[in-house]
Amino acid sequence: MVEVKAAVVREKGGRFLIEQLQLDEPRHNELLIKIVATGVRHTDMVVRDQNYPVPLPMVLGHEGAGIVEKVGEDVTAFEVGDHVVLSYGSCGLCRNCEQGRPSYCVEFYDRNFKGDRLDGSHCHHTHAGEKVGGSFFSQSSFSSYALVTERNAVKIRKDVPLDIMGPLGCGIQTGAGAVINVLKPEPASSMVIFGAGAVGLAAALAAMAIGVTNIIMVDVNESRLAFAKELGVTHVINSRETDPVKAVKNLTGEGSDYSLECTGRPQVLRQAVDVLRVPGLCGLLGAAPMGAEATLDVNTLLFGRTVRGIIEGDSVPTVFIPQLIELWRAGRFPFDKLIEFFTLDDINEALEASESGRVFKPIVRL
Repeated sequence: MVEVKAAVVREKGGRFLIEQLQLDEPRHNELLIKIVATGVRHTDMVVRDQNYPVPLPMVLGHEGAGIVEKVGEDVTAFEVGDHVVLSYGSCGLCRNCEQGRPSYCVEFYDRNFKGDRLDGSHCHHTHAGEKVGGSFFSQSSFSSYALVTERNAVKIRKDVPLDIMGPLGCGIQTGAGAVINVLKPEPASSMVIFGAGAVGLAAALAAMAIGVTNIIMVDVNESRLAFAKELGVTHVINSRETDPVKAVKNLTGEGSDYSLECTGRPQVLRQAVDVLRVPGLCGLLGAAPMGAEATLDVNTLLFGRTVRGIIEGDSVPTVFIPQLIELWRAGRFPFDKLIEFFTLDDINEALEASESGRVFKPIVRL
């Protein structure tokens, strides 16, 4: 057993408790990662609040970055000392995985939200023998050590600061991938992004990186909109004060070519579709509570408009994360401007800072 310090959620909506746990030694196909830092993500809060029915108690965290400490006997792609970013779990064998679409793996839920290994075993325990849920996104990285698989660990170069790289494994990858891998906007096109959080801002940075000239950011938080403007978006709209559909059409004439919904609010999805010109494309990224429904005008879709759900930016992490790192090194994707650091002991403060909008991307240093 490996002694770990971890943040544990024990009840719906409860605070994260810092506990000493025991973590299994790596099995033949697993890696033990010493976590250096991990990003705080909206999905961690969604599970804490039980909007997704993940069993508690649980060690969350799914934007980890760290150093390979041990490898199982069947692991061939990594060795001790490698620097890695941790992303989501996938099987690698289903049709979607084989077609290069692992974020739509048929085992996605079980490998990322089930709370234990696929065989039902738990890798976290208290010293009294209580089972504690883990394997969250095949990592549970709100902990000093994590067990992962070869498929959700991404080897990265050692000359970049490891403590800022974790968010590339989920939130930053999601926003940037939605633009680069899915929407693929033309430089002269227009794009409206609903939600100026880390995902929405990552999308904006990616759009700038590939030369999109007309980027409109919609939010209700003036300070976030001001920051988006500083980053380089061309227009900002406070939807608390202005009808975003009318505002976008005033700015673009006939509507936007592309839109992204990053808030998880059904009424905002309606706006994200209604701002589109014919035949625009809306990407849906926001995580809504289970069972949430949205209402759309059928005739709006009839004229060629498309709504496209996007998980993890349609990314193959081993390919896309190194690409994002190179864009960052070239100064074209400054996602580090979104980051503020916290300690593991201050994880609840990090969560509150994210929920309040004070911090775009909190990172917990281990």
